[in-house]
Amino acid sequence: MKHLKHRSLSALLPPFMWFLWLACALSVNTAVADDERVFRFNISPSGYPPYLIVNQETPSGIMWDVVALITERLGYRLVAEKVPRKRVDHMLMEGYIDGTPRAREWTHKPEKFLFTDPVVEVREVFFTPVMSGKTYQSPDDLLSKTLVTHLGYVYPKLQPHFESGAIQRFDVSRDRDMFNFLLHGEHFDAAVADLLVGKWIQRKEGLRGQFNVSDKGISSYGFRVMLHKDNQAFARRFNAELAHIRENGELDAILANYR
Repeated sequence: MKHLKHRSLSALLPPFMWFLWLACALSVNTAVADDERVFRFNISPSGYPPYLIVNQETPSGIMWDVVALITERLGYRLVAEKVPRKRVDHMLMEGYIDGTPRAREWTHKPEKFLFTDPVVEVREVFFTPVMSGKTYQSPDDLLSKTLVTHLGYVYPKLQPHFESGAIQRFDVSRDRDMFNFLLHGEHFDAAVADLLVGKWIQRKEGLRGQFNVSDKGISSYGFRVMLHKDNQAFARRFNAELAHIRENGELDAILANYR
């Protein structure tokens, strides 16, 4: 039978057996594909540096790196999805994506979703130019001042002062613009931004050493992974691995890459 060694399997089978074999092969391939576990993680079209950095071939950032590390250890293949903010909640509820980075406090009707333990703390602080010689520690320090803020952001502890006019608010659309306006504008006294975001921008824009930072934050939120309500088993495994990398120093090593 040496002359049959290099002939294909299809040539050796009767027609009806060939179709039976093909059906079985397709069934096996489908089963393998179905068994592959994929975690579709929203990184948004514009990202949120240093938590999510998307303007490169491969995503990075604190949240991406942590989720990538944990999902790999849990046996998942991580897939990045760029979903506009207005569609995220609906697509998560419908199962088109599996998770998105979110603080519980930033979510409309958070009871509809499941949240992991906090991956990192988002802490809003006041930044002031070193050349001004001032550092503001609380909203009361900014009465009659003008504060550079992010367009569309809500600041609960500052809102009463904005509404009364005690503190003037000047909105800009991009985080890095807040620091450029503060540094070069003549009528701005401070900016309010997340501490890690501010440090990242100063690092990337060559602005290190040009701003003072308030000692205490005006708010602090746990930045988590928001999941579908039914993903309790995944959340438990994620939280266990998150606690492990927090204890063994792997989480600190990731954070150090973006400070």
